[in-house]
Amino acid sequence: MPAVQEALWEMRARGVFEFLPLDLTRSPRKRELLSKYALRLMDLADATLVRVAEREGIRQVLTVNRKDFSVYRLHGRVRPNIIPWAA
Repeated sequence: MPAVQEALWEMRARGVFEFLPLDLTRSPRKRELLSKYALRLMDLADATLVRVAEREGIRQVLTVNRKDFSVYRLHGRVRPNIIPWAA
């Protein structure tokens, strides 16, 4: 397992963060996001992360995809706070 993945699993085991359930009933919103950010080649994982952040009222996002997440907006207007990742 790559070191970054191992570090994430260790953080999860210590309770630093939790896994949130995916919302399969809100797929239309993910599709909207994929369409809106098509030029950035947003993938389903990014759309799901943005959707879960919107649903849960989360403003902080841990991602190695800093370039794209600096463009994405929650609810179309709020820039997520990107947590720095130091592997």
